[in-house]
Amino acid sequence: MGALSLAVVDGVARLTLDVSGEPVNTVSRAVRAEFEAHLDRLQSDAEIRAAILISRKPENFIAGADIGEFVALRTRDEALTLVRAGQLLTERLVSLGKPIVAAIHGACLGGGLEAALACSYRVASEHPKTMLGLPEVRLGIIPAAGGCQRLPRLIGLRSALDIILNGKTLRAEQALKQGLIDELVHPSILEEVALQAAARLADGWRPKRPRGGIPGLLLDRSHPGQAVVFSRARRSVIKKTGGHYPAPLAALEAVEHGLKYGITAGLDCEAAHFAELAVGEVSKQLVQVFFATSALKKDPGVEGKVPEAKAVVNVAVIGAGFMGSAIAGVAVAEAKSDVRLRDTTLDVVARSVATARSSLESRYQRGQITKHEFDQRRYLLSGGTDWAGFGRADLVIEAVFEDLEVKQKVCRAAEDVTGSECIIASNTSTIPIGRIAAAVRRPQQMIGMHFFSPAEQMPLLEVIVTDKTAPWVTASAVAFGRALGKTVIVVQDRPGFWVNRILAPYLNEAGRLLKEGVPIETLDETMTEFGFPVGPIALMDEIGLDVVLKASAVLHDAYGDRMRPTDGLELMTEQGRMGRKSGRGFYSYGKGRGKVDRAVYEIMSAAHESSVPHDDIRSRLVYAMLNEAARALDDEVVRSARDGDIGAILGMGFPPFRGGPLRHLDTVGIATAVTALEELTARYGSRFAPAHILKKMSANSERYYTNL
Repeated sequence: MGALSLAVVDGVARLTLDVSGEPVNTVSRAVRAEFEAHLDRLQSDAEIRAAILISRKPENFIAGADIGEFVALRTRDEALTLVRAGQLLTERLVSLGKPIVAAIHGACLGGGLEAALACSYRVASEHPKTMLGLPEVRLGIIPAAGGCQRLPRLIGLRSALDIILNGKTLRAEQALKQGLIDELVHPSILEEVALQAAARLADGWRPKRPRGGIPGLLLDRSHPGQAVVFSRARRSVIKKTGGHYPAPLAALEAVEHGLKYGITAGLDCEAAHFAELAVGEVSKQLVQVFFATSALKKDPGVEGKVPEAKAVVNVAVIGAGFMGSAIAGVAVAEAKSDVRLRDTTLDVVARSVATARSSLESRYQRGQITKHEFDQRRYLLSGGTDWAGFGRADLVIEAVFEDLEVKQKVCRAAEDVTGSECIIASNTSTIPIGRIAAAVRRPQQMIGMHFFSPAEQMPLLEVIVTDKTAPWVTASAVAFGRALGKTVIVVQDRPGFWVNRILAPYLNEAGRLLKEGVPIETLDETMTEFGFPVGPIALMDEIGLDVVLKASAVLHDAYGDRMRPTDGLELMTEQGRMGRKSGRGFYSYGKGRGKVDRAVYEIMSAAHESSVPHDDIRSRLVYAMLNEAARALDDEVVRSARDGDIGAILGMGFPPFRGGPLRHLDTVGIATAVTALEELTARYGSRFAPAHILKKMSANSERYYTNL
């Protein structure tokens, strides 16, 4: 049975797409061939005056091109052939000579949106699953089936660049406001409205679309204005990507070329850039990251027979501080949970509830949720100083101070007031879950849920399991984490877990280099040039120096001298230098960006000049992290290299275009990494001694992945 079917009623054809056996519609070579055949009939049949394009999938219009075909590309010529085929299809839709209406319900992304842009009119359902966007730059490529040409002409240059250069996805309501769609309707009448629009278009009616007023005329549609927009966009892209991601600049050039020289020339430019990018190293790494995160979204978190996850509807959070209020806000906004906050004073609880609700309101103001959703969810949040509401909790998350006795006390108390199947989770970043679980009666229902700060923004959740954690508890925590919109990795209960364990040697080494006289600016710039969003010194300020100090002590106690923390951090915290949250750390923070505080060098007893070669600065920082990642995986802290790499990318900002620390080891070459570590050991000490597993892999010519 084919993917497409065609039915004609009163001169209007209904072209229905339903790729058999697949959860979503994608456009493969076979589907394109079917499209071509049906478009031939639409064009030649005189009885057909117009058509609608609609999907039979419950939550998907067209998710884009078949990524399997994309991954199989090996040469520039193969990529050029593939992209030209996509362009020919959208060009057929444009030049058919009869109006086609896109009836959009569910995901309309990438090539799917480009097909919709090639239609005469777009009607979308107001369903939350209806999302429209061009996410190609996130895979290291560009929209190349006309997206860089038709989107700016439809919605204006500035709005189009915002979507294309950032790989943005819009809810249907936002798409309507921007002019990306023409009508927004209830899903039940989507087909009816689309058919009516097609008939009107066939009768000569033409929609009136806004032109953006004076700003649109001056900036979007005049050559001098466009030049200003392109100049600003180019500076912004270079600043944001650091030159590591070529796709946004290529997309910018394709848009600019098309507006200067016409759509045909623009399509040629799109195709040429796509062909180069598709077989490039950056795209290959980003595609692997995409596959890995997609797989994690379906991973139940347990091996073997998967138990049924407990539905988490009612959540209680103990500790209404910064992290507790953020967790509560995310649970309400994303999982639509009924959340009860508890703390020792009503003032603290009131501030926390207000903070969580303001975060929810911010989502409404940005168009991420509707007014109805905002009004519904704001009342799901409540709080107090007693245990009211805890009796019906499916999950309790403690987010109190990082102190073992305090955490044991609140978890034991929570267990006394909750039901027999309630899960107790700790949001600790340093304390082993097993030590907290030693204080409860049901250790099999104790688990770690390590959120990263700020919890409403950071996409990673570490679910930490002990030897006693029941599989159904793990599966339930993983499922709830995904309901929060997080990517979840399951981590064994080892000191530092995964992210903090591999982060600590990196931060410690940065502290040593600082004491050896390397300027703070040099350290941070070296690692942002490597691809991190911020450098190690700035990151310590973001985390909080008190938190770094406490975590360093735990890891030093567990792993010995190779995790010895930086001398001087304790003096920093004693002087109230906690980082950004206190207004000063290594940097001083006023309005805007932080500025290096020169007093730090004296506090840290740093050398006045550095004798460390510049290449060694980067090598010491990078290999300290890579070496520990190899050790941690060998210790089975995470279940796979995939989980470890995604954890590092999402939890600590490891550059996605490098694929993660373990994939980066493969790229560098295990043998090369061992040699580099041995050289660093000879010059700087035993903390750089290559992990045993790396030496073994080098001797056997092994690697972490086979799909490089």
